[in-house]
Amino acid sequence: MASRLAHCIRLFIDRDALHALTVAAAACTLSLGLVYVVYFVHVLRIARNASCLPARGECVLLFGKHAPRGRIDADFEARLARAVALWQQRPPRHLVLLGGGPPGAISEAELAQAALFARGLAADVPLQLESSSRDTLQNLRNARELLRADIALGTVTLLSSRYHLARCALLARQLGFEPELCAAEPHWRWRPLALWRVAGEAVYVCWADIGMRWARLIRHRRMLARLG
Repeated sequence: MASRLAHCIRLFIDRDALHALTVAAAACTLSLGLVYVVYFVHVLRIARNASCLPARGECVLLFGKHAPRGRIDADFEARLARAVALWQQRPPRHLVLLGGGPPGAISEAELAQAALFARGLAADVPLQLESSSRDTLQNLRNARELLRADIALGTVTLLSSRYHLARCALLARQLGFEPELCAAEPHWRWRPLALWRVAGEAVYVCWADIGMRWARLIRHRRMLARLG
């Protein structure tokens, strides 16, 4: 937990991240919150409408989730169950498990690998592990390097929880992917916790999207390099 908190603090005190956050906050304030509402509706629409059955599904990126002391929560369980279901229906050529962890601890990708094997995936399934990232942007950036020699960047399926998919899609496009989305849960459920998570994700999506647009507008090379 301390390692995760330290990583989050480093993100929030980074000057480029603060620059982007300031611009996004100004846009939301000057619009009397309308800009944030637009992002909230966008994240909610994707969460509600995302399919569980990808049309292509040749390369699946399975996003891990924070698992303190190796405990997999309900969201992580749903992602793993969906990965198993996809494999049983139509095995992808690439299944990449994403997510690192604190120093000396088992990574999210390694937890996912062990859990998938426990759920019936054969030991010879060609899994690829990306075990050094600590957030969604790092997940995707490292996956891009891992896959660069094997596939075109436009052929990836992003598998994650419904509330998380809008952020995954935005960052994937910024990194050159043309992703399709695969929801872990069978359908959207109207629950206070789900709406709370959508509200939090809308903050991240607003921050990242407006930050990137602003960086392009002012041609801020360092910010563009950090976000792309």
